[in-house]
Amino acid sequence: MVRSKDLDIIAPDDPIIESSPSQKTPEIKIVKPITKSKKIKPPLQTSSFKQKIYDICGHTKNSFSSSIVIPDTFDFSERDQDEVILLTLRPHWATNFSWIAFSIIMVLVPSLLHFLNVLDFLPANYQAVSILFWYLITFIYAFEKFLHWYFNVFIITNQRLVDIDFNNMLNKHFAEADLDMIQDTSSSIKGLFGTFFNYGTVLIQTASEINQIEFENIPHPEKVIKVLQELREISPEECIKGCQS
Repeated sequence: MVRSKDLDIIAPDDPIIESSPSQKTPEIKIVKPITKSKKIKPPLQTSSFKQKIYDICGHTKNSFSSSIVIPDTFDFSERDQDEVILLTLRPHWATNFSWIAFSIIMVLVPSLLHFLNVLDFLPANYQAVSILFWYLITFIYAFEKFLHWYFNVFIITNQRLVDIDFNNMLNKHFAEADLDMIQDTSSSIKGLFGTFFNYGTVLIQTASEINQIEFENIPHPEKVIKVLQELREISPEECIKGCQS
């Protein structure tokens, strides 16, 4: 007689052990990985070298200022990729008094001629055209003087000195000298306006092809010399690290 495969393998004489109700089946707990909370980085503090530049020259960032310290928006086409602009200088704003005063006089000339009846011999149409032409000349004169002041800049970077002379719309002169070529620096303040407003000339003697670079009528020339002294004591790489904040 063939025995069925589905029969219980427990013999009838074997004792049946029942599990007690106190014994519970172990529960499997799924442990979720602990995610580390992102730490909020504190704001980077201003570096020591950058703070030195600010302590010497202030924190001026205005694009129309005569002295811009570590500018964010100013740039020039000849700048290298790893070159950092530390100081941008223009002639002191007091040097604009002469052409501003002359421009105001030119604006008032037509009114003076009309008061003196100088142009009465001309027809009314010719008078209007003449006055309009005079105002156009006045605007061109004042605008060119402003461009000459605004784009005539002296730049100090972590690698070199740059002198950009903007004479007119068609004439631009570019001169440069590496910082390690500087041999001597001197400054001079002349005249009543220069003494009162504290602007003057910084003369820099170099060992390069251009033996001297002259920053004319810049504000606070003694501060510029201090910045140059600080730059000569560190390398350009250290200056880049020191200006990153």
